[in-house]
Amino acid sequence: MADPVEDATELKAVLNDVVGQVRRRGPGIYDEAVAEAQEKDKPTPRKADFEKFGIAVFTRTGQLAAAGNASIGFPIQSISKVFALELALEALGEALWKRIGRDPSGDPFNSIIDLERAKGVPRNPFINAGALVVCDVLAGLEGNAGPNRHVVRFVERMLDGEAMALDKDVMASDRTGGDLNRSLMFMARHHGNLNHPVDKVMEAYVHQCAITLDCRGLAKAGRFLILDDPEQENDATLAAARRARRILSVMMLCGQYDGSGDFAYRVGLPAKSGVGGGILAVAPHCASIAVWSPALDSMGNSWLGTLGLELISSKTDWSVFGRARR
Repeated sequence: MADPVEDATELKAVLNDVVGQVRRRGPGIYDEAVAEAQEKDKPTPRKADFEKFGIAVFTRTGQLAAAGNASIGFPIQSISKVFALELALEALGEALWKRIGRDPSGDPFNSIIDLERAKGVPRNPFINAGALVVCDVLAGLEGNAGPNRHVVRFVERMLDGEAMALDKDVMASDRTGGDLNRSLMFMARHHGNLNHPVDKVMEAYVHQCAITLDCRGLAKAGRFLILDDPEQENDATLAAARRARRILSVMMLCGQYDGSGDFAYRVGLPAKSGVGGGILAVAPHCASIAVWSPALDSMGNSWLGTLGLELISSKTDWSVFGRARR
C-alpha cells in the first residue's frame, strides 16, 4: 500500500473505503443504539442520524481529501476547547496548569461536585469547568480579536481566511440555558480561580462553541497539531511543537470524556469530540482527521465517527502506540 500522506490517490481510496464500510455497518450500529436506549430508558435514537457520515484528512504535505457527507456544516461545540487550550498555553505557558489539572475526571463533564472537591481547580481543560477557566484566561488577553473572539480568529487563521459562520441556535441556547455553566464559574470564583465577570467569560465560551465548520474545515483547522514543519525549525516553531505535544496528551486522556479509554483502545489517536457530532483526531507527523455523524452514544461521542476513525487508523496504520505493520 502506498503512503496515503504522500499519495493523494491512495488517500482518497482509503477515505472512500472507510465511508463504504461505515454505511454498511450503520444499520447494525443503529440497532445497538436502540437496544442501549431501551435498556437505559432513554429516547429512541433517530434512524436518519445513522445514515450520515463525513470524513476529511489534511496531511503534513498539505493534501486535503474528503468523502461522504464531508460538506455538511456543524457546530464544533466542545472541539473548540482544543483551540482555546492552544491559545491559553501560548499566553501562560506551564503556569496554566496551576489553574487546571490534566487528569480524566471520572465524573460527568459538567459536574460541580468534582469542582467543589478540587477546591475550584477543574480536573482537565476539556470538562466544562476547565474550558470555562481557559476562557477566563482568554478574556484577559489583549489584541484586536476582542475577548469573545480569540478562538474564532485563531480558527480563521488556520483556514487561511476561508468563510466561517457562528451557529445562532447554539449561541442562543447557551446564553439562555447555561445555568449550570454559570454555577461552575461561581464555584471557581469562590475558590479564587476566575478573574473576570461570569457573563464576560460565558460570552467567550458561547462564541467558540458556536463555530460552524464542515469536515474539510475542521481537518484543516487542526493542522497545527500535526507537529511537522522541518523547513522552519526555530524558537517559535519548537515552542508550538511542544505545546502541541502537551495538547495531544490531554486529548488522548480526556478528549472523549468517560469514553476516552475505549477510544484509545479502538482508535489509538488523540482526539476531541463535540455534541454536534464531530470529532477531531490527530496522527502526529502525519495528518489531522475530522469526522462527523450526528448520532451520539451515551458518552456524547459520535457512534459512526468513532467507527470511521477506527477504520482509518487500521487502514493507514496510524497510531500513537506504534505500527502494526512493518
